Amino acid sequence: MEYILPLSMVICLMMGIFVGYPVAFVLGGVGVVFAFIGDLPYAFLGIGVSRIYAGVISNWLLLAVPLFVFMGTLLDKSGLAENLLYSLERLLGGRRGGLAISVALLGIIMAASTGIVGASVVMLGVLALPVMLKEKYDPKLAVGTIAASGTLGILIPPSIMLVLVGDILQISVGDLFLAAVFPGMLLGGLYIGYIIVISILKPDVAPAVKKRENEGSLFLALCRDLFAPLALILTVLGTIATGVATPTEAAGLGVICAMLLAAINRKLTFENVKTCVLETGRTSGMILAVLVGATLFSMVFKGLKGNAMIEAAIFSFDLGAYGTLFVLLGIIFVLGFFLEWVEISFIVLPLFTPIIAAMDFGLGLSSEQQLLWFAMLVAINLQTSFLTPPFGYALFYIKGVAKDINIKTIYRAIIPFVIIQVIGLVIALVWPQLTLWLPLTVLGE
Repeated sequence: MEYILPLSMVICLMMGIFVGYPVAFVLGGVGVVFAFIGDLPYAFLGIGVSRIYAGVISNWLLLAVPLFVFMGTLLDKSGLAENLLYSLERLLGGRRGGLAISVALLGIIMAASTGIVGASVVMLGVLALPVMLKEKYDPKLAVGTIAASGTLGILIPPSIMLVLVGDILQISVGDLFLAAVFPGMLLGGLYIGYIIVISILKPDVAPAVKKRENEGSLFLALCRDLFAPLALILTVLGTIATGVATPTEAAGLGVICAMLLAAINRKLTFENVKTCVLETGRTSGMILAVLVGATLFSMVFKGLKGNAMIEAAIFSFDLGAYGTLFVLLGIIFVLGFFLEWVEISFIVLPLFTPIIAAMDFGLGLSSEQQLLWFAMLVAINLQTSFLTPPFGYALFYIKGVAKDINIKTIYRAIIPFVIIQVIGLVIALVWPQLTLWLPLTVLGE
């Protein structure tokens, strides 16, 4: 009976979300209602307002979120991805699976340039899906490749998810950006490896595309088309890695660079800027509204001893450090079937972090390094939430583009790529050095 109120909070939260109410209002509303039901002092809610002001409104780090969103949407409008896909298609033309590999490579490059999943998936779908279907690619391979490659933007920096995770866990966003480079590249490499293997085993699902001839120098075209994303990557990640700029300052520099690139490509029009500003406002408003509601919810949840309930439930099984970690990652994976990464991050991470911080995994890591490793495992896990049915948002983005492909085919298409992401998660779990050696080397810690 001691934990009946925090357990009721979780049940009411899930019911509110499944009914269809906006998540931000459900979080805040459940928090306020249970603050009164639990007979918490009125001053408790006043403390909550102060925490929201300090943690959200006056948080300098969170300013990077709208800046990165604006940068990504503006780069999407600039038309640079279309030229790059065309050049990559020329490079890999004549090879089985070459077109799918081009899409995966473009997904990696654009992920490191934009960090916006919705824009990346829709962009790849519009550009590549008609071509892949025209060239007799199996629809499941085409859809799966586009959806999975487009979601890399939530993991490969600059990623707004990593900005928020860093703020929640109170660890360096710069370290998170550097730590995410190899896991993101690993997943992209696993996608490409799968495409190569499936195109060898089943040539009909990924036929060779006729190589283009007499269209100018391929080397010069690649240099030209790679210049823009590389310039943006070096501007953002280069300044963070060398310590020249903080993540927020690097986001501002990225916006300036994106505007210059759009201007060079003659896409810096009033309509494009207006569209990008509106999209930035909608995305940032949604994220920050959820953050306000989640701050209030988690504060009341802890006030009603909800964190003690979770710790008691997990430690009662005596699973050991790795067993507990498997359980926590399993919970996040299952929640990804029903919730977005934003809600999972703000609800779950504040509750799980103290548990992980108290564990000894025998790796000889400092507490900050252990949290950094855990953050990367969570980030890979959260990326999977974009692909897992029934509510994987990347699947809905693809369905919006692929009008003639039914949702059942899309669900089946994504299964191999979800398995690949689980394999990537296991690799990062078994070899923490993949996520830790770059920050240690670059930052000299």
